[in-house]
Amino acid sequence: LCLNFGCAASCLSAQFRRPGDFILGGLFPFGKDTVNLSARSQPTLLRCERLFTDGLIWALGMRFAIDQINNSSSLLPGIRLGYDMYDTCFEPLVALQPSLLFLTRRGTSTIGVLCNYTEYEPRVTAVIGPHKSDLCLLTAKLFSSFLIPQVSYGASSESLSNTELYPSFYRTVPGDKNLVEAMVLLLHQFGWNWVATVASDDEYGRGAQALFLSMTGTNNICIAFEGLIPAELTEPSARKQLENTIKLINSSKVNVVVLFAHSLPAQALLEHSIRMGLGKKVWIGTEAWMLSDIAASTPNIQSIGTVLGFVMRAGTVPGFQEYVAELFSSLGQEEFCRKSRELSGLVNAEVLDTHCQQCDRVTLGDIWPMLMVTLVQPVQVAVYSVAHALHRALGCTSKSCPKTPIRSWQLLHFMNTLPFEVNGQSFRFDQFHGTNTGYKLIFWAWRDGTVTYLPVGDYDQSLYIRKSEIQFHTADKKEPTSECFRRCQPGQFRRIKGFNLCCYDCTDCSENTFLSSTDSTSCSPCPQQQWAPARSTQCLQRAERFLFWREPLAVALLTLAALTAALSCVAALLFLKHLHTPLVQQAGGARSVLGLLWLLLQALSCGLYVGRPSAALCALQQLSYALCLNGCFSTLLPKALHITLLTEFPRCAPRLLCWVSHGRAWLLVVVSLLIQVLLCCCHLYLGPDELVVDYKSLPSEVLLVCGTQSWAAFALLHGYNNCLAFICFLCTFMVQTPGRRYNVARGITFATLICLVVWIFFLVIFATLRTVLRAVTQICTVLATALGILASYFLPKCYILVFRPDLNTEDYCQNLTEEEAE
Repeated sequence: LCLNFGCAASCLSAQFRRPGDFILGGLFPFGKDTVNLSARSQPTLLRCERLFTDGLIWALGMRFAIDQINNSSSLLPGIRLGYDMYDTCFEPLVALQPSLLFLTRRGTSTIGVLCNYTEYEPRVTAVIGPHKSDLCLLTAKLFSSFLIPQVSYGASSESLSNTELYPSFYRTVPGDKNLVEAMVLLLHQFGWNWVATVASDDEYGRGAQALFLSMTGTNNICIAFEGLIPAELTEPSARKQLENTIKLINSSKVNVVVLFAHSLPAQALLEHSIRMGLGKKVWIGTEAWMLSDIAASTPNIQSIGTVLGFVMRAGTVPGFQEYVAELFSSLGQEEFCRKSRELSGLVNAEVLDTHCQQCDRVTLGDIWPMLMVTLVQPVQVAVYSVAHALHRALGCTSKSCPKTPIRSWQLLHFMNTLPFEVNGQSFRFDQFHGTNTGYKLIFWAWRDGTVTYLPVGDYDQSLYIRKSEIQFHTADKKEPTSECFRRCQPGQFRRIKGFNLCCYDCTDCSENTFLSSTDSTSCSPCPQQQWAPARSTQCLQRAERFLFWREPLAVALLTLAALTAALSCVAALLFLKHLHTPLVQQAGGARSVLGLLWLLLQALSCGLYVGRPSAALCALQQLSYALCLNGCFSTLLPKALHITLLTEFPRCAPRLLCWVSHGRAWLLVVVSLLIQVLLCCCHLYLGPDELVVDYKSLPSEVLLVCGTQSWAAFALLHGYNNCLAFICFLCTFMVQTPGRRYNVARGITFATLICLVVWIFFLVIFATLRTVLRAVTQICTVLATALGILASYFLPKCYILVFRPDLNTEDYCQNLTEEEAE
């Protein structure tokens, strides 16, 4: 032990080793070591530079708890607990040596290598400590391998919550996760969302900072700067690293700094902030440095600003101060030294000699101020947790305990499942082998130049702060603001600038997006049935878009359709009036009237494409167009075949003309219509046009159009009419008529040619359109086809019937080929 103040010191040193029925090992941070790494031949020669009163108080707290238990008549009656305490010097190498000693077989200095350690009896039954998380991560692996209970009174790293890796590790302090949750609530209550975080470069600092960063990311708290400071201040680069950290904090322009570090790194950072003129900030700390006199005794520490922090909420230990005072008053007594030498002789103290040769003198006055601050209860609770588990494992009653051998691993079950009491307060290890007693919020209040740790709040799942008791460093004593961003206008979201920063630009939401929350960092898309203009805070219902009846374009097309229908109707009446004249008979007679009626229906079918479409209307559009066009072409087909027989096959004409004239010509018309009706049925079966509700083509409207479901069915439906048109074109385009005679073939040629050309353009445009122009294209195709047939085949004949009746004679209308055939 790092104690050296004459005979009294030797006596006190001996008091930290005591035999008993069950030995508890203790690991406490008494001092800071300087290990000569080159002296590998003598690894046990260690020197302590500085004595830490906290470590001494914790060790005395363990001894006090064991003395209480040994003097108890109800807890472990008849059983004496011994202890064997060693200094960790905050170094893994130093902590490892007594840890290995604790694992040796009882009564020896060797560790047995066995296949089964069930009956293995180590030197100690359980281990109390160490304090730091770094050391616990090392020692917990050793003790967990032997399933020796290890109870730490200060290690808070969340890595130690992994009970699969560390099944025998316990702690009597809350984990870092609870601490970070409390810090996030503190920042929220004061509205601080632009902060810096600094951590010591060790397991405690890195782990706590990582938890803090993960929670701030989901709580709208922005990190302006995150950094690490060296845990070992003797490193050559430590000073430069501390100075760079202060410069970066200053450049981030934050008013709040969250510091996760032990006392020495924290003191070094605060000292550099004062020397470099950082300016007053709100420092949020943890128990690791908040209650340390090392940080609080830094020269001119008041100039750093406001210090707030969380410390574990722990009760007092009744009688402990009196116990320590009595112990120190006994150091100079010969009887005390005699008993110490006797106890020391019962324990093999030469096994591990870590006696400090260069330690400062320690008196009661040195440690008395820290007795009021240092938390001793976690040490006491750790000792009592082992004692209660041992009491239950032995099967003790309130009067006696059986003298039966107990292995360390047998204590784990009772420590995992059963609660225990200490000074009337109930404790229990949770599923992560920890205890959560809550936190107190501490404020550094300066009175007559000395710091007073003033409780100003409590945290236990929720945070309560007495803000009126906190006097901040600002002129009005109110909390300072710590924000980077400006308030965005409605409909603007925050676009982050840089990496891991909270500063941002306000950017307008684009069309069809809206800002769902003022704290959002992106705009939310509207549902597909809704839309939104740019910079919107809500979505609007989409209006339906189709070809309306009242639209100018629709009115113009319907007017043209009505004109086409009127021309078809007038032409049909005119043909019907002159039905038996040579010109009408040559054009097909009654079949021509039927063709005009089909054109009339085709023009009227344009109304199917205007107005709100439906599934039935979509299916009917293509059917009506194909059927009406086929009805017209069916009346032209017999005439085209009649002409080609007379011109191309004059020898076969006499016996074949009967199939394309008179009554059999009507049979050909009916057959053609029946084929088209059959194709319409196939179109309905394979895939008729369907109603498509398109939310993507238009920004603020929903487009209702008829979409082609099956292009194969579409081709089958309209391909037949195009084949009829092509056949009629081939039958008539080469026919020559002598002068002064009417050429009926030329009208069929131009009518079918117009239809084929229109269909070529129609297919190219129709296949690529997904707007209301799709319906317009179909109307234009219908009208172009109908007007093309009227203009090229029927209207010239109407002109002769009305204005040149003198040409309506058999001499003018009879083909030369017919005369030759006769």
